Amino acid sequence: MLNLTQSGTSEADVITELCDEEDELFDWHLPVAFNELRHREKIEGSTKVTQTWRMKERMKTVSVALVLCLNVGVDPPDVVKTSPCARLESWIDPTTSSPQKALEAIGSNLQKQYERWQPRARYKQSLDPTVDEVKKLCSSLRRNAKEERVLFHYNGHGVPKPTVNGEIWVFNKSYTQYIPLSVYDLQTWMGSPSIYVYDCSNAGIIVESFKQFSVQREHEMESSSSMSGSQRFNSPAPSPSAVKNCIQLAACGSTEFLPMNPELPADLFTSCLTTPIKIALKWYVLQNTSKLVPNLTAELVDKVPGQLNDRRTMLGELNWIFTAITDTIAWNTLPRDLFQKLFRQDLLVASLFRNFLLAERIMRSYNCTPVSGPKLPPTYQHPMWQAWDLALDLCLRQLPRLLEDDGSTFQHSPFFTEQLTAFQVWLTYGSETRNPPEQLPIVLQVLLSQVHRLRALDLLGRFLDLGPWAVSLALSVGIFPYVLKLLQSSARELRPLLVFIWAKILSVDSSCQADLVKDNGHKYFLAVLADPYMPAEHRTMAAFVLSMIVNDYRQGQEAALQGNVISVCLEQLADTNDSLRQWLALCLGKVWTSFDNARWCGVRDSAHEKLAKMLTDPTPEVRAATVYALGTFINNNSSERSDHANNIDLGVGMTLASVGQDGNPLVRKELVVAFGYLVTQFESQFATVATQLMEEERQKDKAVPIVAAEAPENFASVMSSGMKRSSSRTSVKSLLTSTSSGQQPSPGNTSFCSSISSMDSTSSVDSMPGASDPRSKRAGSNPSIPGLSFSNIYIMVWKTLLQLAIDPVNEVADMAKYIVNTIKLKATTTSKPSQMIPNPVMTHSAPASPSNRPVNTAQGTPPQNYLYDESGRPVTSGIKRDFSSPRLPSSTSSPYTYSTQFSRNRKIFDKGPSQVEEKEEEVANRIKQSSVVSTEFFPWCCKHFAQPLMRLSDEQDPESFPHHERQYHFKRNAHVRNEAKEEQMRAGFNRLDDQVFVNRNQGIPSVIKFHPYESFMAVADREMVSFWNWEQGTKLGSICNENPKHTKITSVEFLNAHDDTLMLTGSDDGAVRIWRNYLDNVEMVTAFQALSDMIPLSRGSGLVIDWEQESGMLLASGDVRTIKIWDSRSETKLQDIPTGADSCVTSLASDSVGRSLLIAGCGDGTVRLFDRRLGPTECRVMTLREHNHRVLKVHLQKGSEGKIVSTSNGGDVRFWDPRFTESVRVLNLQQGLTAVDMHKLADVIACGSMNQYIGIYNQSGDSLSTIKYHEGFLGQRIGAISCLAFHPYKVKLAAGGSDSFISVYSTSMKRS
Repeated sequence: MLNLTQSGTSEADVITELCDEEDELFDWHLPVAFNELRHREKIEGSTKVTQTWRMKERMKTVSVALVLCLNVGVDPPDVVKTSPCARLESWIDPTTSSPQKALEAIGSNLQKQYERWQPRARYKQSLDPTVDEVKKLCSSLRRNAKEERVLFHYNGHGVPKPTVNGEIWVFNKSYTQYIPLSVYDLQTWMGSPSIYVYDCSNAGIIVESFKQFSVQREHEMESSSSMSGSQRFNSPAPSPSAVKNCIQLAACGSTEFLPMNPELPADLFTSCLTTPIKIALKWYVLQNTSKLVPNLTAELVDKVPGQLNDRRTMLGELNWIFTAITDTIAWNTLPRDLFQKLFRQDLLVASLFRNFLLAERIMRSYNCTPVSGPKLPPTYQHPMWQAWDLALDLCLRQLPRLLEDDGSTFQHSPFFTEQLTAFQVWLTYGSETRNPPEQLPIVLQVLLSQVHRLRALDLLGRFLDLGPWAVSLALSVGIFPYVLKLLQSSARELRPLLVFIWAKILSVDSSCQADLVKDNGHKYFLAVLADPYMPAEHRTMAAFVLSMIVNDYRQGQEAALQGNVISVCLEQLADTNDSLRQWLALCLGKVWTSFDNARWCGVRDSAHEKLAKMLTDPTPEVRAATVYALGTFINNNSSERSDHANNIDLGVGMTLASVGQDGNPLVRKELVVAFGYLVTQFESQFATVATQLMEEERQKDKAVPIVAAEAPENFASVMSSGMKRSSSRTSVKSLLTSTSSGQQPSPGNTSFCSSISSMDSTSSVDSMPGASDPRSKRAGSNPSIPGLSFSNIYIMVWKTLLQLAIDPVNEVADMAKYIVNTIKLKATTTSKPSQMIPNPVMTHSAPASPSNRPVNTAQGTPPQNYLYDESGRPVTSGIKRDFSSPRLPSSTSSPYTYSTQFSRNRKIFDKGPSQVEEKEEEVANRIKQSSVVSTEFFPWCCKHFAQPLMRLSDEQDPESFPHHERQYHFKRNAHVRNEAKEEQMRAGFNRLDDQVFVNRNQGIPSVIKFHPYESFMAVADREMVSFWNWEQGTKLGSICNENPKHTKITSVEFLNAHDDTLMLTGSDDGAVRIWRNYLDNVEMVTAFQALSDMIPLSRGSGLVIDWEQESGMLLASGDVRTIKIWDSRSETKLQDIPTGADSCVTSLASDSVGRSLLIAGCGDGTVRLFDRRLGPTECRVMTLREHNHRVLKVHLQKGSEGKIVSTSNGGDVRFWDPRFTESVRVLNLQQGLTAVDMHKLADVIACGSMNQYIGIYNQSGDSLSTIKYHEGFLGQRIGAISCLAFHPYKVKLAAGGSDSFISVYSTSMKRS
């Protein structure tokens, strides 16, 4: 037991600390709403970086000229050889046989050494040749090689050294003279591409001369254009680019002699290039380090067992290690482009340059510096050579035992295991800012070994997961052919690793799809996707890979279709993993994009019907992917259309119309795109529907607009009269209500802050009829619409498009307006004999009939200036679009100006005041140039796989900055809550009239809200929300809500106030908008239509909300007859609760703990209680009817025995026990209340009156304070109170008045 006295800690301190910890724990468990990737980042694909790993053209050395000038037995005059001297040429001693036989044996052996690296090349030996023989040989090989590479190997040990004039030496026919051969001529005969190997003293002179002659040729080419057209083999000057494509390897510098050590071969450079392991072992024996291995001799190393190509043997393993080390040295030393050219373009060139690194190390020990062109940086002291020496030590130590005992086994080198461990250590701390891991080329070599393959693939996958930069690095080092070949493996344990690796590769470089299809790699991923025992995350990656294989690639679509990809995907649509469902839908959408065979295969499998079930999926990305798939399903570009195809498309269109009210903008964007496809197919029919509805609207315009009152009989009379809606309310649900209601949306539902009010596109959208009266039923008789049922589908889709055209998300609205304007142009050009010329950047149209002409899908730039303000100026700022559409050619002779001279109520089909005649054919040609809209949803989904998947998120990583920031927030929150407890206890008997803040807002405040944990508050007027620091008295900033001009903000709420706070605003058109960074660089997180059936009332409440942070539920009601419950996780409407009242809902309260009780205060004075757990017809469990006036506020007290408190504008405050229909207590306060609020934790009630005062009371009815004047000398009278709000924890009251002043009042710190 804790001894408080000894510890010096009071019991109160311990209890406070425990409470603080409990408070912090409470915050940790609170959900954070609207914080998914779709909310935090822009919906766009990753920036594609041009990949340089794939060689533009792979080369092959197809011809090899072996020119040996040895003149065995005769030393050249300018060379004085030591005695004894190096004699071996191609490991043959020429003195052991006759000169001619020795020469032939050396040539034959050299050819065999080269064949080890390139067995399929055409080899030609030229032994002690003349100039003519060399010319004939080189010209012949170039002619046969065509555009491939030719190798010229020159051994000049039997002739004089090269001259400073750029000449090498050969013989005359009688071998009595040395004849010079100009390198200039050699360039001409060899052509390009070529590789030259010079094994002679002073070889660097040849390299320098070669470069000089190359520059000379370039000048000749520039000065003589006629030379560039000459034939390659007959012209003395190949093209400059061809000359640059030549590679040179020289044994030593321009002033150096070849080593003559008798323990070494005479052609030491050639031995290093063609037999690296043999010469490396020889050289190792000659070094002092070989003494670490006892009894090791030069004769012994010649007996190393095994084959070079068998990695299980000692010789094969040494060759494998050598390849890995030289590759690693080159990759870590050379520039990336040079590495690609020398080590990945040509197998023989790569081998020679790997061996050249060894030649540099060995020959530098004998004072020779090999030279290359292009020049390489020094590598002879690279640390990896120490790893090579260690590998030789460990292998050769076993050599005596292996040779003596045939039964002894070879202990494999730990080299690869140790290198993988080093790579693993790098991965622990690896990032883009660090140097790349040196071991990456070794990891690729390890993939060849079955022993290390699993671990290597795992580490490689972890490396690729670091980001696109890591994928690019791995591709540049040569990963691609390795992992492509591994797809032929049947090992099940490799499947998860390979699928992950390929998902990473394709997310960065989609061009690999062709390689996969060519090698039948798609079958591997089809097998993984169809494997029910494979975890869902791996099947998701397989679905992604297949989606990339078929993405805009017909061969991939055909291959996947043959592999039954459609049936495989359809079988798993009910999987519990949401990412898998999302990618199955996207894969299906990509398979049948512009591919009729796949589309009809989907029809046979009822794919569209199975996908339709996913339109109600709880995950927004899945719903968006489903709409995407159904959209591409109906995007049929076939020029021949059958009735069956039309029926399917229209059926899908009718199914998609149900998604118009989805709460997530991703889904709505994809819906607009899908409807764009449908409109393109049936443009004439949609134009006919639009024309019909236009005629009906013109008839309705004759009716006088009436504004409904709250009384039910007034509302019923208005609804039955077919009146026009009040312009201050924009109804969205009217677009989908019955055709007999006669309701229509108000015009002008566009962004106020962007000054988008009066424009042609707005007129064409917002003034279109929202619904049809019974006259619309005549559509079935119209010959343009084939039947009543089809007519209803066209009308339903058209109304959904009109609804989307007034969407609170600008991108959705702009896309829908574009399609609507397309149909508008079609309707105007077909309904009248002569039409005005449309502004090509404002309206577009699609082909008139899908039945007799193909759809034009030309891509281009979307119209940027088809929005106009009321003065006629085009508006482009603040509008962002992510769709592409063609820009029609502009016409300067007939600008589309008539829209600027009409009011906002002008109808879509009215003619402008000035008209210019245009030929009907020209108008039709303009219409044909339209295109459907598009989004970046698919590239955005693909971007997920390019990002790290294995790494902990910042929220989960306890060492990350966001995690520490959250800790700070939660400690701050606990401090604020505990600090406010004393104020709450004193509030019931203290005055609350100490004015701590007063300032003038830019508009009359309609809603005011404190941030629970920071010292600022949000003040909303019609279209702006301002943020004021009530402690400092300063304005922090403001945001424009972008609600339509004739609407106002009626609700404000802070979401996630305990963590990263978002701002929610609701306007009386039923739209909810959510913002982040509202104090600086504001961004819209999301927006949706919370209410879509707003009723026009003279004293409406607009949109009333109640936010439950604990459950992530948003309750919305207001000028409607229902209460809608939205789930922030799924962004869907969970419930529609009918209020049963004939008036608006003015206030909402709910039990966020039990999540069952819901309380609604209504404009008719009733307080209605609902049980959310019951069905729509049973959920209203009680109606409290004691108020005689409009209810201003309902409140549910905390605790299990908390009472319901309601207040009306008649001044009566009533306390209710939820178990009874009669109030348990009544307080009669002042009449004429306009605003009321009750502190949720303190015993205090604030009432604001139209009579310019605020009354503060406790729940016993005692008056605590009355506020009538602002503080200060001769303080002025406060205005009529428009809104009141208590701080959620502190006893602070904010008030807003009709004089635009806002004030904050606090209790006095002294006890009263």
